Amino acid sequence: MDSIFKKTLRSELDFQDVKVKELAFKTGLSKRTLEGYLGARASIPPADVAVKIAGALNVSVEYLVTGRKFFERPVSEQDQRIIEEIGMLSKGQKELLAQFITSLKEFKIQKE
Repeated sequence: MDSIFKKTLRSELDFQDVKVKELAFKTGLSKRTLEGYLGARASIPPADVAVKIAGALNVSVEYLVTGRKFFERPVSEQDQRIIEEIGMLSKGQKELLAQFITSLKEFKIQKE
């Protein structure tokens, strides 16, 4: 059974378009160590290592361990589906989407 840590770490790496080699450099951990957290056996790192990984990815350790991001307001099911869909886009597609959202916000301001 895949661990939540493994799934969340893989998802975050994909979302940020960060390669394991890059994460290894940012954390000072070996690529092999990180691959151990992502591999078939999917071990969970000790707390100090999880802190390094979370810091390098700019996410909380709690998120990596539980898979849940904690927002100030509850996230609707529709918002959660949108967030998941965005996570599957390429880096270029995400940049286009960000530009589109900015345009939408500006359009709304002009309409009011």
